[in-house]
Amino acid sequence: MGGQTLVIGVLGLGSLGEGIARALLAGGPRAEVVAVDRDPALVRRVGRRLDGEALSLGTELTDLKRADLVIESVSGDPEAKADVLRQLHAVCPPGTVFATVSGSLPVEELAIASGRPERVLGVRVSLPPPHGRNVELVSTAVTSPEALALARQVVDRAGSEVVTLGEGAGEAATELVYGYLNQAVAMVEQDYAPAEDIDTAMRFGCGLPYGPLHLLDLIGLDTVRDTLRTLHARTGNPGLAPAPLLDRMVGDGTVGRKAGAGFYRYGDDGEIVPREQQASTAAPFRDITRIGVVGSGTMARGITEILARAGIETTLVARSEDKASAAFSAVDRSLGRAEQRGRIGEMERIEALGCVNATDDYTELADCDLLIEAVAEELPVKRAVMGRLDTVAKPGAVLASITSSLPVTACAHATSRPGEVIGLHFFNPAPVMKLVEVVRTEDTSADVLATAHALTRQLGKKAVNCTDRTGFIVNALLFPFLNEAILMLDRAEVTVEDIDTAVTTAFGHPMGPFTLLDTVGLDVSLAIMQRLQETAAEEDGLVPAARLEQLVGDGCLGRKTGSGFRAAEPRAAATA
Repeated sequence: MGGQTLVIGVLGLGSLGEGIARALLAGGPRAEVVAVDRDPALVRRVGRRLDGEALSLGTELTDLKRADLVIESVSGDPEAKADVLRQLHAVCPPGTVFATVSGSLPVEELAIASGRPERVLGVRVSLPPPHGRNVELVSTAVTSPEALALARQVVDRAGSEVVTLGEGAGEAATELVYGYLNQAVAMVEQDYAPAEDIDTAMRFGCGLPYGPLHLLDLIGLDTVRDTLRTLHARTGNPGLAPAPLLDRMVGDGTVGRKAGAGFYRYGDDGEIVPREQQASTAAPFRDITRIGVVGSGTMARGITEILARAGIETTLVARSEDKASAAFSAVDRSLGRAEQRGRIGEMERIEALGCVNATDDYTELADCDLLIEAVAEELPVKRAVMGRLDTVAKPGAVLASITSSLPVTACAHATSRPGEVIGLHFFNPAPVMKLVEVVRTEDTSADVLATAHALTRQLGKKAVNCTDRTGFIVNALLFPFLNEAILMLDRAEVTVEDIDTAVTTAFGHPMGPFTLLDTVGLDVSLAIMQRLQETAAEEDGLVPAARLEQLVGDGCLGRKTGSGFRAAEPRAAATA
């Protein structure tokens, strides 16, 4: 363009369009940004958040007639998008390049519909700036080199990085993640858990940068709904049919951050307006000074350690004196490693170990205020232990079941005090992971629920409420997502590497679905999926992918065996 000022148009001022405009304005001089949306209220909101001499705001397509390149981000509906491109073609000079933001739509068809196919390309921006900075440019067979070069120049100006994904990988990642977002909406609709708790669970339980409902607000509920409709029509996958709540919210105009309201409310600065703390977690709670833990495995030892580090007198009961001694030694070693790594001091280690009493005698639990079963993940075993705890626990003691997928109600009804039973799902390793899913049954009393929250706060954990359904929040959302990734290998021409790279690059996940499966263990993953399948309604049943069952049958269990979905890794990496 020589020394001329580059004029960049942004059509559609949702979170993505606003983020792009903001990034372009921060890119320095010698460019003008023309930001347009047909909603005057949205233009005013964005105008209050963006300023600068290089910015022009408008509500008419004709405001874009001077643009050298227009980034179009108005809809996920293919017909609406094609219509907008045709209208742009009518008002913009022949040389103007159109970069259409498309998560899953065929760019070639949109380019032909525009009337200037050689000047059209696709832009895949999964997370709006500044939340995401990776951009995939999707050219067609007829996209001119000049159009592609100009798009690269604009992307560079916005401070983003052009990434190249495997063919079809970007669309596959969008289908996977949008299906997961849709299931999260269904959870809210079923009154299974509040949006804030679902988001907290997925951030702290899976290490995701954003919870699913917050991410929906950022992308725009209308954009996600329209894309889901397209994906559902193309694939027939019932999990991609937009949840009724999503349709209702779009119909009501509560489409997310750009509208000031979605699953959260947003202030004039575009930030979430905090809600008041849930009353249930602020209710009166019982005093907890002594806690008993039954079990000697990894989870029992980890919970004992965090309780002791919080200064709580803890009695660990194992099946034998040898197992009790081994568990005590394991806690001692773990505290020693924490001291060596600088996480605790010498005196803190000594004091924590002094809080631990390991035994095989159940009667030593008689004066505990809270008793925790952390035995094998088998319902008959847990019910037997809960029944035994019921006989030794003092009146008013709370009983907690540590489970990742079994029904807490069934454990509670093995006792004579179901109102004093609660489920606690600590994530492994318990001393490191921050999340605890607090599972309330229909019998659990309000003060027992409040007591569980008070304890998790004392331990420095993040607690979320959920009802007693298999998988609770994290596993109920995560494992269908992982299963869909496996099934996608049979439906689309994409590889394990393609999908993992696309999910991490486009959506910021800490690891792709196949790396995560190998890390968790394919046998563990299959067992969780089978439990979800057993308890789901027939029409919503999760059928574990045949490829997963085959790998488990062959003994390929992921990192712990050196083979799984990903190529075998060096032993040091596999045990890190």
